[in-house]
Amino acid sequence: MEEKKVTWLELFYDLLIVAAVATTTRILLHVEKGIVPLEYLEKFVLIFIPIWWAWVGQTLFHNRFGQDLLHQRIFAILQMFFVLIMTASLSVDFDRYYHPFFIGYIGLRVLTAIQYLVVQHSQEGYRRKAARYLGTYFWIGVILSSFSLFFDSWIRYAVLYAGIIVDIIVPIFGRKYLVKAPTNTAHLLERFASLTLILFGESVVSTLTVLHPQEGDWSLITYAIISFVLIISMWWQYFDTIEKKVNKSIQTAGQTIIYGHLFILMSLSMIAASINLLCLSDVDYSFILYFVFGSVLLYFLATAFVFHRYRHEQNRLKMYHLSLFLGMLAAFFIMDWNMVASSIVIIGELTLFFILYAKITTA
Repeated sequence: MEEKKVTWLELFYDLLIVAAVATTTRILLHVEKGIVPLEYLEKFVLIFIPIWWAWVGQTLFHNRFGQDLLHQRIFAILQMFFVLIMTASLSVDFDRYYHPFFIGYIGLRVLTAIQYLVVQHSQEGYRRKAARYLGTYFWIGVILSSFSLFFDSWIRYAVLYAGIIVDIIVPIFGRKYLVKAPTNTAHLLERFASLTLILFGESVVSTLTVLHPQEGDWSLITYAIISFVLIISMWWQYFDTIEKKVNKSIQTAGQTIIYGHLFILMSLSMIAASINLLCLSDVDYSFILYFVFGSVLLYFLATAFVFHRYRHEQNRLKMYHLSLFLGMLAAFFIMDWNMVASSIVIIGELTLFFILYAKITTA
C-alpha cells in the first residue's frame, strides 16, 4: 500500500478537536451529593459521540482521498471553523447552547459529505463507488438531525441523535463498497494514535491539577507520581503495540479501529477524570470504585478488541491472558470493596495492572 503521511493541517485539526474533548471531560468533574449525577454522565456520552464522529469523518476522507490540494485545504480550514463553534457551545447547560452546537456539528458533516461528492469525479472503479455512496448517504443523517430544530425538550435530542446514529451506521451498511476501497491502515492507526497521544496529555494535566499540595503534603505528591507511572504504562502498552505488534499492511474498511477507538478515547477521558475524583474527599467511596474500575475495564476491553485483529498472529493474546487481566481487576475491586482503600492504594493497584498489561502485550 502506498505510504501516506499525516499532514500538519491534520495535526492542527486534532488540537482543536482535543480542546472540545477536554471541555467535555470536565463535565465528569461535577460532583453532587458524593456522586457524578447520571445526568452528567449521559451528557458526557451524548456530547462526546458527535465530537468523535465529526473528527472521524474528516480523518477517513483524508485517509482514502486526501491530497495536499488547495480546495481540500480550504475544506479542512472551514471544518476547523465549525469545530470552534461547536467547542465554544459545549456546556453542562446543553439546552441553552443547543443551536450553536447544532450549527457546528451539522456544518462539519455537510462539508464532509460535499467533499466526497466532489472527489468522486476524480476517482475510478470501487473508489468512485465508495465516495459516491458516502457522499450521498451521509445526507440522510444530516437531514434527519436537522429536523431536531422543530422540536423542544427530549424530542429534540432524540431526533438529533437518531440522525447521528444513522450517520454512524452508514459506513457499516456500505461495507461492501468500502472493503474494495480499503483504508490505509498505517495512516489510520497513526491518525488515531495522534489523537490518543494528546488525550494521554490530558491525563498528565489531571495529575498536575492534583499537584497543589500544602508544603510537606507528601501523600499528594506520592499520588501524583504513581498516577504519572500509570499514564506512562498505558502509553507504553498502546504505542509499543502500534509500532511493533500490529500488521499495518492489512487492507480493510478500518471499522474495528474506527468504532473501537470511540471507547478507547472515551475511557481515556474517564480515567483522566478519575485521577481528579479520587483526590476529592466529598466523593462517595462506592461510586468512585465503580467509576474508576469501570473506566479501566472499558479501556482494557477496547484496546484488546481493537488490536487483536491487527496483531501479527504470533502476538495475539490468548484466552488465558484475558482471564488473567480480568481476574486481576476483579480481585482488586473486591479487595477494595471489602476494606476502604486510600486513593494511593487504588491508583497503585491500577498502575500495577497497566505495568503487567504493557509487559505481557509488548514483550
